[in-house]
Amino acid sequence: MVPDLILAQSAEFGLFIGALVLVVVLAALLSAIEIVNAYEKRALTVFGEYRKLLEPGINVIPPFVSRTYTFDMRTQTIDVPRQEAITRDNSPVTADAVVYIRVMDAKKAFLEVDDYKTAVSNLAQTTLRAVLGDMELDDTLNKRQEINARIRTELDEPTDEWGIRVESVEVREVNPSKDVQRAMEQQTSAERKRRAMILEAQGERRSAVEKAEGDKQSQIIRAQGEKQSQILEAQGDAISTVLRARSAESMGERAIIDRGMDTLAEIGQGESTTFVLPQELSSMIGRYGKHLSGSDVSEDGAELESLEFDDETRELIGLDDIAEIIGEIDEEAEMDLEAMEQEAQAIKEGKDAVIDNMDQEFEEAPEEAALPDDTTSN
Repeated sequence: MVPDLILAQSAEFGLFIGALVLVVVLAALLSAIEIVNAYEKRALTVFGEYRKLLEPGINVIPPFVSRTYTFDMRTQTIDVPRQEAITRDNSPVTADAVVYIRVMDAKKAFLEVDDYKTAVSNLAQTTLRAVLGDMELDDTLNKRQEINARIRTELDEPTDEWGIRVESVEVREVNPSKDVQRAMEQQTSAERKRRAMILEAQGERRSAVEKAEGDKQSQIIRAQGEKQSQILEAQGDAISTVLRARSAESMGERAIIDRGMDTLAEIGQGESTTFVLPQELSSMIGRYGKHLSGSDVSEDGAELESLEFDDETRELIGLDDIAEIIGEIDEEAEMDLEAMEQEAQAIKEGKDAVIDNMDQEFEEAPEEAALPDDTTSN
């Protein structure tokens, strides 16, 4: 009985040892195999000593005495908590940001820094406060890209030593204090009122210019009409004078004939029967047989000729200067009309220039005094 019991106990012990060995073997196998994902690298230490970086895939490592540290090689996001800072012009502001980083050298990230994410976050916080404190309040609200670039530049050098690359920095919000926000709102409201007043004043000014321009154009048109009327009236008087002069010239011959006939009638009523006629009178009687005979042709068949005014008479009534006077009147009228047209064109161009200047002043004035409408930057 005793030997059987001992054998049974020996068999049970053997089974236990076998099971224990099997478990140890399985645990060793599991501990010796390390599976690394495609986006990771792992640092391997054996007895606390750094050995190598495990690449993606299946890796065999010493069991039980090895330890691995995982590093994600993808771009990672680090939130920078909201920071309070005082700008260069002594205005309090608060700001937060997001930093995008990538592990470029897992060995440095493992050996050179304890926790690279915490280190980058703390460094970004101090850098954000320093950059905001070195800028004016208006610059912190408007120059978002400049803030991002400066923070990234400040982070590049220390993070390179850790095997980390800062890909980008984005400041999410920059908010001034409540008192500054209220002051900015009041300033913005005043600026909008000023723009409205400028717009209204420029509208009234433009309306006044348009009205004055219309009155001036109307006066010019009336003056042109009156001057043209005077020119036409003067031309009519000149033409009438010419016609009267020509009529007087044509009637001069008839007047001489009538006077000569009256003289002959007076001589015929005298007692003397013998008359001595001057040669000029005989010539006149021969030439003007038309008046005596009632015929349109003289006895010798020649056409009658009209008497001409003498030089003194022509100069007195200005017959020789009529055409020149009419030409001068026409030339002066044409020159005056051309001058008025040029003046009207110059006035029109001046009006357009004034209106363009007003439009340009209106476009530039609000831009020079414009302030940001939003008191926060998103």
